[in-house]
Amino acid sequence: MRVDKVLEERQFGSRKTVKRLIQQKRVKVDGIAITNGSFNVEQTIHQLTVDDDLIAIPPHRYYMLHKPNGVVTAKTDANCQTIFDLISDDDQNDQLYPVGRLDRDTEGLLLVTDNGQLGYQLLSPDKKVEKVYEATINAIVTEADVTAFAEGIVFIGGEKCQPAKLEILNDHSTYSHVRVTIQEGKFHQVKKMFLACGKKLTYLKRVEMGPLVLDPHVRVGEYRPLTTNELLALKPYFRYKTT
Repeated sequence: MRVDKVLEERQFGSRKTVKRLIQQKRVKVDGIAITNGSFNVEQTIHQLTVDDDLIAIPPHRYYMLHKPNGVVTAKTDANCQTIFDLISDDDQNDQLYPVGRLDRDTEGLLLVTDNGQLGYQLLSPDKKVEKVYEATINAIVTEADVTAFAEGIVFIGGEKCQPAKLEILNDHSTYSHVRVTIQEGKFHQVKKMFLACGKKLTYLKRVEMGPLVLDPHVRVGEYRPLTTNELLALKPYFRYKTT
């Protein structure tokens, strides 16, 4: 939650009054005076003080969800099960949303939270947050493909992707297992990248997003709250809102 919102909720006065407190350097996060009320704080990993008095920060919710194939990344859908059907009513609220999306036939890591500012930072192109996928391809992936990914794949139609990392995990006679690391989030991007190489993706799973790594103990269709260590790993993204 934004610091200025926290202080307004804690009855420190109007937004103008809160802004004055910040300008007077009386508001600190982790012992350092902040200069902008949009600083995003989380009770698990930050200490917020005014005149050195500790201020209680309202909690947010953060879930690591292992999305199954066939489930859509949406609040509601008339025809398909959604990721919110997998989350118990007790763990939901109206502000909960997925950070980014996975295609219906893609499985793997989704961060679901009610901290909108954190999601904004993680999805900002300026942050260059890496997303890592494991995939199965219906052909032999070659070193030429690795080079093409590194140089930036050009989609059929001319749109060019940013450079990406392609690792060949193992090859079989008719298919390959690979790992792909991208910073963008174009529609069906990984599928289209392989199509541009003349190959078809038959399985896709996201295993990492920034510092978050899919917990192997979280089974398909299950979720759990983020740990303190995982929130600490996300701490660089709990900063000021940018426009």
